[in-house]
Amino acid sequence: MRDNLSVNEHEGEGKLWDEISLLTEGWVKEQQIGASPAPSRLAVSQEVYSGGSVQVWSDYLNVHLHPKSIYVIHQYMHDGDCGCLEAFGQGERLLQDPGCVEELEDRLHFYVEECDYLQGFQVLCDLHNGFSGVGAKVTEMLYDEYSGKGILTWGLTPVVSNVGDSQKNFYRLLNTALGIVHLSSHSSLFCPLSLSGSLGIKPQPPVTFPFINYDASLNYHSSAILAAALDTLTAPYRLCSSQGSMMDLAETLNFSGRKVVAAWASVPFPALRGYSLPDTLCTYQQDVPWKLLSSCREQKVSCCFAQSVVLRGICKESHISSCPGKQPASLLHACESTEEVLQRYLHTLFPGAFSTSHVLEQPCNTLPPYPQFFSSLLTRQGFLLDKPPSYSSAAVESIPVLAALQSSPVLHTLLYSLYKDLQKLNTRRWASFFSAGVEQDDFQEALQELRTLSQCYEMGFGADGSEDEADSD
Repeated sequence: MRDNLSVNEHEGEGKLWDEISLLTEGWVKEQQIGASPAPSRLAVSQEVYSGGSVQVWSDYLNVHLHPKSIYVIHQYMHDGDCGCLEAFGQGERLLQDPGCVEELEDRLHFYVEECDYLQGFQVLCDLHNGFSGVGAKVTEMLYDEYSGKGILTWGLTPVVSNVGDSQKNFYRLLNTALGIVHLSSHSSLFCPLSLSGSLGIKPQPPVTFPFINYDASLNYHSSAILAAALDTLTAPYRLCSSQGSMMDLAETLNFSGRKVVAAWASVPFPALRGYSLPDTLCTYQQDVPWKLLSSCREQKVSCCFAQSVVLRGICKESHISSCPGKQPASLLHACESTEEVLQRYLHTLFPGAFSTSHVLEQPCNTLPPYPQFFSSLLTRQGFLLDKPPSYSSAAVESIPVLAALQSSPVLHTLLYSLYKDLQKLNTRRWASFFSAGVEQDDFQEALQELRTLSQCYEMGFGADGSEDEADSD
């Protein structure tokens, strides 16, 4: 199997996961919250870390997997010239094979029966290829068999796609649209997750970060950033101290039919060394210093319906001003805890939105095999220096991260733009895609569902008129 992972999410007695393994865009990235990986575990050379000799995701794997945690699809080859899993219908058809379904259910039940407390499931799935169809059937199976359990689905797309190959580009568009519609319908929450600038026909530059110098052509780099974001976003329902579950998180964001959410992240969070959290946030009073990780050109957002925000790697005492005894410089400086600082900051920038927030002292560990693509302005703990050091800086061992899941009007832009791109397609030119198992009528129905989904995120009463005007252009 190439890029797809269905993760069984469970939390025994409220215990925090020791690690999350993320399979996306052809590789595995292991990210730990609770413990730093020992150097003795590193069996992969620095040459492999650079991405030069990597062929498949397992080249990065430095842990042993249980045989029950892997199901290999033998019908399709990895990056072969033929037999690629490239169309949504091919993926759906795989899960219609009784033998395949039996194998998956056997593996699923093996882990479910070991759970003391099953919160639900996380599904990480490629959107751009045939695995979108696989994921659609898997989430449908989970939805039918485990009613009432949370299903959080992450739709992943690569940063660099085959823009010059018209067939692959249009297949990507069709797979992505069908994947979003089907995955969101059977999930408690669905989040497109990528560093790509757009899901549509016209390519856009990838997301950039002010203190990371990453190579967008290396899945090793892009997946490391996404792993840090995912590890942070999912922390609220994995913590020992957390009072909420996966379903609680979903229900705070998915009301009024808004089952699609956008991911934002600041990797690393730009905290100056020696400064308090209010000092840092006061320098960002107009815009939160994060980037959109959900493939949309619209980078600025002034409002949202609801959000779940996590700030990690910040000491609990960092709310204290560097000048104790003086009059508080701002309302943020008057807060009594880091949690109160972040909550007040969010209410100021997003008035009227339902905001939940968490502040964690544990940073995001960036020891090997995490890539060292950080700015020289960062200390070993990932905090910012006023100026570059005069000496060779040490490797960054951890970083603070700010991340959020938002139900936001930006999703109207994302979903409706995709809908308009699909409307312009002459689907008769791509008969090979539909011959793989998707009926034209089913596709048209999915297209209308995509538009309906986009309308859930409209703001104001003039939105419908602007849409109709755009359609007539």
